[in-house]
Order: sequence, then C-alpha cells, then structure tokens
Amino acid sequence: MAKWLVKTEPSECGIEDFARAPEQAIPWDGVRNYQARNFLREMDEGDEVFIYHSSCKRIGIAGIVGVVKSAYPDPTQFDETSGYHDPKSTRDKPRWDAVDLKYIRTLPRLIPLDELKSLPGLENLPLVRKGNRLSVMPVSESEWQIILCQT
Repeated sequence: MAKWLVKTEPSECGIEDFARAPEQAIPWDGVRNYQARNFLREMDEGDEVFIYHSSCKRIGIAGIVGVVKSAYPDPTQFDETSGYHDPKSTRDKPRWDAVDLKYIRTLPRLIPLDELKSLPGLENLPLVRKGNRLSVMPVSESEWQIILCQT
C-alpha cells in the first residue's frame, strides 16, 4: 500500500467536502501536469492520501482519504463545457486520468507547511523542496509516519 499527497484548494474540494459525505467517493480529476498524472496512474485501491490545502488562509495537511478506484480516463477532458477540457485528448487516446477518493479522517489539527519544512526526515519530500509545484506526489512510509506523529 503506497502513500501519497494531493494538493487542493479547499474552496474547490477540501477535506470538509470528503467529510460531509464520508461514504461517497469523489473523483480526483482535472490534473493537467504529466508527472502528476503519472503518479495518479500509480495509485491503487487501498492507498492512503494526505489532503493538502493550498492557495488559502490556512495552508497545510488537513486530512486523509483513501483510493477506492484506480486510474481511469478523466471524463472532464472530453467535456467541452469543463475548464479541464482538452481538445487534443480523444476517447481512443485519452491523455489524462482521474482516481476516486473516499474520506478516512480529518486530522486533529492542520499541519502547516512551515512546520513540515522544519521536520527532520522530510527534506526529500517534494512538497518542502523549493520550486516543486506538483499537485500529486508520493510520500514514503517514513515521511508518512513523521507527519502523522505531528497530529
């Protein structure tokens, strides 16, 4: 079972959205970066994922969700009314993928980015490295445990 982190703007889809409907899977779609897409393709059912709130007042890791459906073609790429529409993508050759995520839990407190940057053992976590803007990234088991110990 692998561990991951996904960045989101809570105004679009945050941990509170997952918590409101804990039995409902939410598609994680709209990823339009090839490296992040490739990480989505590596996700398997049962993997755990940190939800990281960005572009908001309180930036940091807010909760945990689980992968309940592995990668499949992202339907928004075919929807001409979607902001994530990709006219170069076809149903025969889709370029983008989505996964379905389901609520596990909200962390007792949000773990802010400044705190994550200061923790020994997280130096290689892409989130804390300068210039990394990926919205989907792997988290090693040791990094996962370090982060969980802060809750």
